[in-house]
Order: sequence, then structure tokens, then C-alpha cells
Amino acid sequence: MAARLVGRCCWRHLGGFISPLSVVSAPLLVPAGKAMPPRVVPLVCFHFSSPSSLADGSSVNKQLEESSSPEQKMIGELIEMASSPQELFHLSELHALNSNQASLIITQLSRLAAEKKLETAEILQDKRFQQLIRVMDSQISQVWNKTLVNVLKSLYYLGVSNDQPEMQSVEQEVLWRLRRLSFLQLASLARFLAVRQGRDSKLLQEVIMKLEARWTELEGTRTVVTLMWNVGYLSPALMDRLEDKALELAEQFDPDNIRKIMLALAYQNRRCVPLLRALSYHLIQKHQELSLRVLMDLIFAYGKLNFHQPQMFQKIAGDLQSHVPTMTPLEVTRCVRSFALLKWLSLPLFEAVAQYTLDNTKQLSVSHLCGIVLSFARLNFQPSASEDFFNVIHEGLKGQLQKLDIHLLTDLVWSLCILQQARTSYLQHVLAPDFLVCLRGDQSFKAKTLQQKLLQINTAAKLESPDYTGPFLSPEKMLVAPSGPTPEHPTPLQSSLQEALAGVMGNPENGRFAVPTIYGCFIDAEMVVDSENKPLPVKAFNAPHIPHGDGTKPLPLGAKRVAFLRWEMNSFSNRSKELLGRYAMARRHLQAAGFLVVDVS
Repeated sequence: MAARLVGRCCWRHLGGFISPLSVVSAPLLVPAGKAMPPRVVPLVCFHFSSPSSLADGSSVNKQLEESSSPEQKMIGELIEMASSPQELFHLSELHALNSNQASLIITQLSRLAAEKKLETAEILQDKRFQQLIRVMDSQISQVWNKTLVNVLKSLYYLGVSNDQPEMQSVEQEVLWRLRRLSFLQLASLARFLAVRQGRDSKLLQEVIMKLEARWTELEGTRTVVTLMWNVGYLSPALMDRLEDKALELAEQFDPDNIRKIMLALAYQNRRCVPLLRALSYHLIQKHQELSLRVLMDLIFAYGKLNFHQPQMFQKIAGDLQSHVPTMTPLEVTRCVRSFALLKWLSLPLFEAVAQYTLDNTKQLSVSHLCGIVLSFARLNFQPSASEDFFNVIHEGLKGQLQKLDIHLLTDLVWSLCILQQARTSYLQHVLAPDFLVCLRGDQSFKAKTLQQKLLQINTAAKLESPDYTGPFLSPEKMLVAPSGPTPEHPTPLQSSLQEALAGVMGNPENGRFAVPTIYGCFIDAEMVVDSENKPLPVKAFNAPHIPHGDGTKPLPLGAKRVAFLRWEMNSFSNRSKELLGRYAMARRHLQAAGFLVVDVS
């Protein structure tokens, strides 16, 4: 027993540096002139091998494979050819297995269970399976590295309890051997542990530390993509290295690999501009045809990262247009939402989506219709068949408003107001006195945004719906200031605007900056000019558009109010800036209230 324990310890602690222990017989050294004792003593000789040759255990595996007997090779082939758990169990009864063969059978059992969707509980309860685990554990240090990693995955998949001694033994053995595993084996193990156990796994943390330390061994596009996709989110330091390597290999990635890298960056909110530019360039230059899945995920990633690549958007929009008739409602909704987030309007693509809505009315749910309307409104897109399109929308929404979440319903009516398609029943529903009861006392950003949109809906009802008679928001609701930059924290464009207008105004009393209005929008700068366009003291006059006006005098004859609205959407396609929905509605409301609106960009 002691000899077996010593041998096992020697293998475990010295296996990375020495070949398997060999016992040779050598005579005892004796003084000159003395007789040689008849007895010989066994000496344990350590034959040292090159550390580099055994760094990943591959040489040991090769030696073991070469030393395998014909019977052992036959057993390996039978294990590989087995098509059912019973065949494997029967094989374990017929042959005296070593620990490595037992590990191979366990791995094959998990593979069959996964492929044939078998109940793993039946396998675990079989006495022969427990015997296999005991055989494997009896000489766990002699299991090959690759087999050890695979058997650990198999035990996890089969559902072996973490408290079982044999399971803990395998985990500990893997932990001890991490330094000897190849980089590919570490990457494969990290991927599996990240999916099966998550960031709380102690073993996974150790594997990631080894990957970070050995990142220079990283080779091949497949390994880079696998680690970015499955493991990168667990280690920002490793993800930095992976991004550098991906940039180096950018030209070698195929479209599906680029798709996975882009999604990994999007889910982790990592806006690595050099990598995004390189991947986009190679997609445009080398890959003429992209699948629907690649196109959808790419535009989603661009939208999530707010990364603008006009040439890439044109390519994606052009390729998607031909796919629209065969897309599912969910895919159509995802598509237009992503382009809306990017503020990029492709007229042919959006016309195709509008036609899809007309052709597939019965397949589109209320949530799909809402998604399409919200996306169209964000870009202020009016289909060429506008009347037919909105008739379909209204028909699909009939009797469904009460079932919608308060935030979605507000967004829907607000979007229809942007598109100037809000019906009286919609306005009455969201402007009713009891609509905001659930938000009473809520000071969250989401609640304030909802109230701001209700102010804009209320303004649309007053200024753009002559047939609408009420209800309207109560006066106290009108005092809610819209969110936006304050005079103490102006944006760079606002600062430039203030400097430019300072010379025009002459006197600071002749203007106001960052003015909140009862219309639900901010005016970046406001002036009052007379009939000769000379500035007047703005605070001296009655201002019905702000919650707390200072002046009481009416405007002089021929005088007018001037509102300056900033335009900071330089990335919004190459069409007129009036297309952007929120901006367009603010301009309309201010013009309807008698303002002369000046765009600032």
C-alpha cells in the first residue's frame, strides 16, 4: 500500500519533468578489497526529459499510445464504435480496464446521452457506472491530459454531484495539471466551464488566470472567436488581449466569425473602434454575399455599440431588402429597430418593410406592429402607401390599448403623434386623469421620460388635432420640466451657440438659454426681435410657453419669437435632418405656437 502511494505521488508531482519511473537492479557500492554481497538492491532511477517536450503532456500521451498493446488498442476501438450505454457497460464487464480506458468510456457515455437525448439519471444509478468512476479514480494521475479534460466535462454533463469524492478528485487533478495543459485544452475547458458553471467556479478562475498568463500562445481564428464569445466577458484583461489578436487576424475571419466577434463586443458594450473598423472593411472588400443571420446580427451589433459605418450600412440595407419578403415578423421588427437606433434611413428597405406589413397583416402581433411604428417614428418615415399602411396599424390596434404596458402605450401614441396619425381614442386614453396614477411619486428617469412624452402628446392634441376636445393634462402636470441640459451644464454645441449669440444680443437680457417649455421640449436659445429684427428684452414679455413666465406685456406689433434648436445628429444618414421624428415634432409644435425656428448644427 505504501509503495503504491509513493509511486502515485511521484507520478503526480514529478510527471511533468520525468519519464515514468523505472526500477533497475544495481549492485551496492563496497570498499575496495571487500567481497561483493550476494544480494542486489533495487534503485529507483529518474530519467529526466526535456521540460519543453512535456509541457503540455503530449509527449507522455504519445509514449503511452505507442506502448499500448494490441488488446488495449482493440478496447479503444470498441469504445469508440459503441452505439449505446449498454454496449459500453457490457464492455466494462468483459475487460479489465485501466483508469484511462474507464475515462474514455465515461466520455463516450456522455456523448451518447447528448446525441440521443437519454436520461442521465439512469446512467448514474447503474452500478457499473459507479464502478467505472472508481476505476478511473484509482489511478487518476495516469489519465492522459486530453482524456482528463474530457472526462471532467462528461461528469459535469451527466450530473455527477460535486460532493462525490471521485468528482472532487478529478477537479483537483485538473487543477494540478493546468500548467501542463495546452492552450487549446485550456480554451476548451474555459469555454465549457463558463457555460456550465459561470463566473463562480474556482476552477474557471484558475483557468482564466492561466489563459491571461499564456496569451502569447494564442493562435488561430477559431480559438480567438471561441474565447471572445464564451469567456471574454469574465476577464477584461483577457478580452483586451483577444481584441488585439482579433485585430491582427481580422483579414482571416469569415463572415460568421465576424458576426460572433461583433455580438461579443456588443453584449459586453466594448466599443473597440480599430477592431470594428477593420472587420467592417474586410466584410465590404472580401465578402460579397452575406446570409440573413449575419446581416441581422451585424446591424444589431452596430446599433448596440452606436458605431457608424455608412458603407457597411448601405451594404446591409441593400442585402436585407431582398430578404424582407421571406423574413419572420420578429426578424422584420429587429431589423427596423436596429436601423432606427442608428438613425439611418434606407428608403427602399423601409418601403419594403411597409409593404411586408400590408402583405402579412394576420401574422403580425400587436407587439410587432408597435415595434414597426416606433421605428418609423424615430426616423419620421412616411410610407408611400401611407393611408393603407396606417389603416392596417389602426385595425391591428383596435381593442388592444388596454392590454399594453403603460410605457409601451405611451411610446406608441407618442410615435403616432410624430407621424401625425394619432386618433382621438388614443389621445383620450393616455391623457385621461387616472392614467398617471401608478407613477405618482416616482422620480426615476424612466418616469420623467414618460411624463415628458405625455407633455408632447398633450401639445400635439392641442395644436395638431382640431377635432380633439379633451381631456388634456391638468395645469400641475404642465409644470413638469422636460429633461435636458441645464445652463450650468451646457453641451459643447450649446456653449458655442451662447458665444455666437452673445454678440448678436448685445445685452444678456435680450435672450434666454436652455428654456424648458410646456410643449415637452427644450429651446436651446430664445430671443424676441421687433419688426426690424432688433433684439428686445425677452423677459419683459408674456411667455405662455414656459411654466413660470416673468413678463406680462404682450409682444409689440410685428415682433416675433425666435427659437434656436440644436442639431447634434451628424451621423443621421445623408437625407434632410427634418426626418428625425423627435426633432421634427418639436419644430412643428414651436412653429404652431408662433415661433420662428432656427436650426443649429
